[in-house]
Amino acid sequence: MKKSKAAVIMVAILAALAGLAYYASIILSSTGIGEEMSIPLGLDLSGGVSITYQVVDENPSAEDMNDTIYKLQKRVEGYSTETSVYQVGDDRITVEIPGVSDANAILEELGNPGSLEFQLSDGTVYMTGDQVTSAKAGTMTDQYGSKQYIVQLSLNDEGTELFAKATSENVGGYLPIVYDGEVISYPKVQEAITGGVAQITGMSTYEEAEALATQIRIGSLSLKLEELESSVVGAQLGSQAITSSLKAAAIGLVLVMVFMIVMYAVPGLAASLALAIYTALVIVTLYLFDITLTLPGIAGIILGIGMAVDANVIIFARIREEIATGKTVLSSMKIGFKKAMSAILDGNITTLIAAVVLMSLGSGTVKGFAYTLMIGIVLSMFTALVVTRWILYALYGLGLKNEKFYGRAKERKTINFLGKKMVFFTLSLLVIAGGLVAMGVHSMKDNGALNYGLDFVGGTSTTADFGKEYSIEEIENDVVPLVAEITGDNDIMANKVEGTTQITIKTRTLSLEERDALNGVLEEQFGVEESTITSQSISSTISGEMRSDAFVAVLVSTICMLIYIWFRFSDIRFGASAIIALIHDVLVVLAVYAVLRISVGNTFIACMLTIIGYSVNDTIVIFDRIRENLGKVVGRPSAEELAEVANRSLTQTISRSINTSITTFIMVFMLFLLGVASIREFALPLMAGLICGAYSSVCIATELWYVMKVHFGKNN
Repeated sequence: MKKSKAAVIMVAILAALAGLAYYASIILSSTGIGEEMSIPLGLDLSGGVSITYQVVDENPSAEDMNDTIYKLQKRVEGYSTETSVYQVGDDRITVEIPGVSDANAILEELGNPGSLEFQLSDGTVYMTGDQVTSAKAGTMTDQYGSKQYIVQLSLNDEGTELFAKATSENVGGYLPIVYDGEVISYPKVQEAITGGVAQITGMSTYEEAEALATQIRIGSLSLKLEELESSVVGAQLGSQAITSSLKAAAIGLVLVMVFMIVMYAVPGLAASLALAIYTALVIVTLYLFDITLTLPGIAGIILGIGMAVDANVIIFARIREEIATGKTVLSSMKIGFKKAMSAILDGNITTLIAAVVLMSLGSGTVKGFAYTLMIGIVLSMFTALVVTRWILYALYGLGLKNEKFYGRAKERKTINFLGKKMVFFTLSLLVIAGGLVAMGVHSMKDNGALNYGLDFVGGTSTTADFGKEYSIEEIENDVVPLVAEITGDNDIMANKVEGTTQITIKTRTLSLEERDALNGVLEEQFGVEESTITSQSISSTISGEMRSDAFVAVLVSTICMLIYIWFRFSDIRFGASAIIALIHDVLVVLAVYAVLRISVGNTFIACMLTIIGYSVNDTIVIFDRIRENLGKVVGRPSAEELAEVANRSLTQTISRSINTSITTFIMVFMLFLLGVASIREFALPLMAGLICGAYSSVCIATELWYVMKVHFGKNN
């Protein structure tokens, strides 16, 4: 590459970085303030609208309440994936939607969830909204090429049978759809519909189709609801959480860049510039796609940064290996990028598969995490394979051609990792067993195997008028510690009702004596009048159905990853050992939660998903090297040759595993060091998971593959 061309490329890249950095800075400066150019924040970071509905039906069953909460959760996810829906008392449901300040506008758009009936022409009800599983607006092209606006309905098994009977007996007739006594659609039956999927046509605009779909969705609730009250609530963490997180991220990024430059010289400089571009792109993408950012979302971004660095480390290690064989720097760069491609693609695609499944099947926090993770994966691959490549070539073209600027791989004596496999297995089993024992002990003490927080088990909500407005920081510093001292609960959520002097405090379920003690403290310490204090039980914000969604999503994504690894490596033992290593990581982190009694709340799922994504990516890189080295073995390898290949592959990739773990750990550690209490509680198990993920990739996954390769199935 000519020096003039290299100079043009560097100027273009630096100009792009400057432009993106400026644009991202505007977005960040607006975020949390509520200005137009800002990333929407979740309830934990910015607050939002709280709407409480009263169930009209008398004595609603627990099953109907749970079903209604779940369906309402799905309905309001149209506003944000980070909404919260939970039961209050026996017959009320509260919906909290982040990033919104106009409760009336939400109520007007959301509507008043009521009854939905599918009737025959004589008014006989043959099906209700309970049988509708989804209603979506869409478009289709008819036989004449004209665009038609439609609503597509999906029915459950019972609804499919009822709808098939009604449409079969009324072909050519009309079957009205009635919402709260009013006919909202009068579709004509063109043919018998027996497959459980139907289309309603005849809308003149997409907005009309969307309005009908919305009415059908909110009318498919098991119970009829009416608005009881609505308000705008403040953030649970406050501006300090955002400021400290941004500061931690900035310091962490600088430290990672310094580390990369020290370790890799010129390639490290290229990686640092690419990482800066990556970070700016993530911020811009979150804003452009209007993705709600919460504490779990930050975990997805951190994982993305770790994977962005990881891709660069893989490339640089390959370049150094080629330089060590005597090739020129330019030739080594070309070969290095080519050889690193398979490991980068396999690792990222495996994690991307998990993100797509989580986004499709998960709900709430799981879906929000999947969005940020997917963005991070795509952008990390782009910056590593495109941006870093051009920066490196440009720096080379500008005169940095001496191999001392790039380094060369050092010949290392092969470490006998497999010889210590029983030590590794025993250590892991002891840690996991210790966690299981701790969970058993806590279960016998009636404290629960894990320290489940409000998000999982619900609790008590206490609302009081404090007589003056408190800032979130004042609530965190003055009110929350006192409540924690009285209740013995460290998982307290407190926020203010905007425009009033009321504060809502959510704690674990309190006994009558504990409620009286809390009320007494509020009166004595803050001058709260007893008549303004109300307490009521609330359900978990993560419903049983949402937990089932998360479990199914993780299970399906795990199976998909297994199939992909099996396909790519032509050996199911690679996939099986990677999945067992993932289970190992989950159990170890559960042990950390159990022993340290860390609150298992909304961030727990995100923490586990982060560890799974990080660990599988780490493992795939090592497996890619094993696959490459196996290709050099002539004939069917013996057990000794397999051990040699595995040990050599682990030795060759150990520096990459360590360096990637360090850079990702730096980001999380800065969050732990500088974050507020709730963020530190989130970062601690995440750090444990990152260490465990790196350990399992090096000391568990490959050893398991070897054992299965030698002892199970044909050695081929």
